[in-house]
Amino acid sequence: MKLEIAWKHAHAVAIECVDGSIFETKTPWNIYINGKFYQESNRVVTVIYGLEPEKEYTIRAEREGEEAFVTFMTKRESFTLNVKDFGAKGDGKQDDTMFIQAAIMACPKESRVLIPEGIYKVTSLFLKDNLILEIGKGAILSAFTEREKFPIFKGSYKSKNPSEELILGTWEGDAMDMFTGILTGVGVKNVTIYGEGMIDGNASMDNWWFEAKKIRIATRPRMIFLNHCEKVDIVGITVRNSPSWNVHPYFSKHLNFIGMSILGPKDSPNTDGLNPESCDDVQIIGCYFSVGDDCIAVKSGKISMGAKYKVPSSNLLIRQCCMRDGHGSITLGSEMAGGIRNLQAKQCVFLHTDRGLRIKTRRGRGKDAIIDGIVFEDIKMDHVLTPFVINCFYFCDPDGHTEYVQCKDPLPVDEKTPFIQSLCFRHIQADNCHIAGTFFYGLPEQKIEYVEMKHIKVNYAKEAQSGQPAMMDGISEQICKMGIFAKNIKKLVLEDIQVTGQDGEETIFEEIDEILRY
Repeated sequence: MKLEIAWKHAHAVAIECVDGSIFETKTPWNIYINGKFYQESNRVVTVIYGLEPEKEYTIRAEREGEEAFVTFMTKRESFTLNVKDFGAKGDGKQDDTMFIQAAIMACPKESRVLIPEGIYKVTSLFLKDNLILEIGKGAILSAFTEREKFPIFKGSYKSKNPSEELILGTWEGDAMDMFTGILTGVGVKNVTIYGEGMIDGNASMDNWWFEAKKIRIATRPRMIFLNHCEKVDIVGITVRNSPSWNVHPYFSKHLNFIGMSILGPKDSPNTDGLNPESCDDVQIIGCYFSVGDDCIAVKSGKISMGAKYKVPSSNLLIRQCCMRDGHGSITLGSEMAGGIRNLQAKQCVFLHTDRGLRIKTRRGRGKDAIIDGIVFEDIKMDHVLTPFVINCFYFCDPDGHTEYVQCKDPLPVDEKTPFIQSLCFRHIQADNCHIAGTFFYGLPEQKIEYVEMKHIKVNYAKEAQSGQPAMMDGISEQICKMGIFAKNIKKLVLEDIQVTGQDGEETIFEEIDEILRY
């Protein structure tokens, strides 16, 4: 066992207990700060609060006679601006939006805006450069749900220069009018949001989720929306009951999401947990997801954005996270017209999601929609309906069920044809799966270039559910019962694979150009 610093600031630090565990340690460990007991933890990544600026601390971890230490110095802080000094009440009644916004705007560099215990009714709060915002223990930013209270971001503004465009609002990969997020940043840099508190969107079937596909005035807000932002850390806070996607970084870079909890009912529509879209250098560490849609969905827009700006999501690291109850645990796409490159997901736990590692695309995403350099490893799944899915016939959008999207015969490769290049799955255990062990279906005209599966173990639940492994047309019941289904893949490398089908035997359905099995 050893301790490492995952993140630190003036009043808090995130420490990681490295002992080979995934998300939760096998046994709890005690945390001591400068010799004084702080708390017991069973998380690999734990955020510690209540520290003082510019002070040296030694953290000691102790468990069953085993010890580990780490020493560090907290960061500098000049001032603390309490939002109650600006008129916020936190009584759950008054609209505290402008009082908190005043504190944000007044806060100097290397200083903190503190939201102490209380329920603060708000609409949208806007971030600025060099902001440190602490949502303290017992503090809840409780969002209003009336549409007329929220500002609107127009989808795009045109300049006199035809090559210039300002995109403010976005919805599922296109520039569209949207209500601003509960926390919204546009072009801001060096922002830290942390704390033991919560942002509650208060969405329900009585307001935002009612007839969710219908756009009323503008598209539904995100809880946290970061548009063209840089160097943003969000640590420890809980986000729940979002009107739509919970956390949505958009054309942003150098982002850290650490120790967060992102929550929503399993039946809440479009409540993806964290969706980086055309973002670079993103770390998601030690976070817990339980939502109504994909837990993490990496995107890069539809073809209107991808073909024009050609900005992929790139250099992403996801580790020590737990995904529960969503449609997909980690999803790539389907709006990925700018491509997705160099993503590593490791040391994660997936529980009761519909799909585990999920890649979804379709004709019409475009030639820049290239997925390459993707590695999934050291992952444990339990009761995931279909652990591995690659679906190149995803039936999204108004034309999703047309012959163009769903045709299983080769069509011409053109400007709208996406490409999956390289995927690696390594050291993954999937227990109690249901519908299919592995379902890979590439385009016949642009086959998946390379898939590697090494040290994979999959078994079925005793009373496995039936259903479709992927959202595409024309999947037969026979295919659904397969342990491994792989079609339209140029090269599939299998090494140490154990997939036990519903009949108790390993089954492999192969329609591929080349297979290497060890």
